[in-house]
Amino acid sequence: MPAIPIAKPESIGLDPAALRRADELVQRWITEDRMPAASWTVGRRGRIIEPRLVGRQRAAKDAPAIRKDALFLIASITKPVTATAIMMLLERGRLALDDRVADYVPAFAANGKRDVLIRHLLTHTSGLPDMVPDNEKLRRAHRPLAMFVRDTCRLPLMFPPGTRVNYQSMGILMLAEIVHQITGSTLPDFLAKEVFGPLEMPDTSLGVQGPRRERIAGIRVPAALEKEDWNWNGAYWHGLGVPWGGLITTPADFARFCQMMLGGGALGRVRILSPASVRAMTMNQLAAMPAVPEEERRCRPWGLGWRLNWPAHSANFGDLLGPRAYGHWGATGTLCWIDPEAEAFFILFTTQPQEPEGRFLARLSNAVLAALV
Repeated sequence: MPAIPIAKPESIGLDPAALRRADELVQRWITEDRMPAASWTVGRRGRIIEPRLVGRQRAAKDAPAIRKDALFLIASITKPVTATAIMMLLERGRLALDDRVADYVPAFAANGKRDVLIRHLLTHTSGLPDMVPDNEKLRRAHRPLAMFVRDTCRLPLMFPPGTRVNYQSMGILMLAEIVHQITGSTLPDFLAKEVFGPLEMPDTSLGVQGPRRERIAGIRVPAALEKEDWNWNGAYWHGLGVPWGGLITTPADFARFCQMMLGGGALGRVRILSPASVRAMTMNQLAAMPAVPEEERRCRPWGLGWRLNWPAHSANFGDLLGPRAYGHWGATGTLCWIDPEAEAFFILFTTQPQEPEGRFLARLSNAVLAALV
């Protein structure tokens, strides 16, 4: 499969002057040490602009320049990739969205979770917390993912499923366990075989070990965590491959995934998802959940794994996205959005944590959107 062609901005409807302003914005942030490194690209009409790559390989001010083959830990942009695995199994008749999670992981039924559906995990309406209470303890002890699954199965719910929205990484963890129970493969192995391999994404993996770790751009972690070996930059975290935030990739590689979504589930002759699945993943799934508060359903919609555009909400996505746009962000300072109406996508990977409001992400997103003409 050929690479996504590199195009001059003006040939795909991008204003070169506006893109230069975006470049200058990022370079200023790097120069002022407001972020250690950044890499980004824009795709439109089946082509992308040459990916930008600036900054340092590590967060320290005296670190060497970022490697040309740098990899990025993209955190929660991993979530819609995990959701893709679930939708692939749905298309094969191996599951349905209204199946109970406990039908695949019986231990999950403990403490009143019998009625949690796969649909609830994909839309953050399960009632699970974002993280298990012992999250840091498990990480500090270098525990395997199975221990996170065990603790999630023991949890009570914060609210009845399908009645509220609470962002829940542990719900995404359970999706990975469902993939494991159905296929016998771990999620990293499933994605490598069924998604990254067919899409020819050689620099993408869920978790990474060995010499490739040297290519990962170091994230600026809080000073209190710099010496902890379980932080975002540690071998443990890189190797764990968490299904809610462990994807390692590059803008050029991830552009292939975005183009697959824009292509209705196909990239060239390779089909990963059906158009029906892409449509379901990118429509407002909360609209059909009457117990979810109306404000959430109307103003803060979710698809299946993807966050939709939230009107009048600058955080992360910015202010100019169209009504059909969808995407995700990551706590390590990453952003991706896809706009079918504009036939465009934007990928931004930085090493400056951005939660909760993602101000750098939103500002650069606005600058890039202003370049679409």
